[in-house]
Amino acid sequence: MAANKAEQELVDQWRDMLALHARTQCELDRALNQHGLCGSDFEVLDVLASGTCARRVQEIAEQVHLSQSALSRLIARLEKDGLVERRMCPEDRRGVKVALTAKGRRLHGEVLPVQRAVLTRMLSG
Repeated sequence: MAANKAEQELVDQWRDMLALHARTQCELDRALNQHGLCGSDFEVLDVLASGTCARRVQEIAEQVHLSQSALSRLIARLEKDGLVERRMCPEDRRGVKVALTAKGRRLHGEVLPVQRAVLTRMLSG
């Protein structure tokens, strides 16, 4: 009986985490939509803004938790909007690196406080 109770508490904790994630993601999407972005778009811009150089698509995928194909479609959309650019990887000509454009860097700077405010509101206590 005690094992079942402990197990149920674990499951409840897991479901609470999932629910918090879902609510936070919805809030982020709602707030970022006013700037023409969704949460995943912002995450890619944020990963790229955190470094000084272009990143391989695989490196970005590891940080934003998207499949390679979903990330490729997202990057194509951001590229079409002029927010990122793709470059050939000089170390491996088969590879592609992605970098922020000046427009992408400006938009990221504009939207960063919005994203951080949502995270603060949703995740503080």
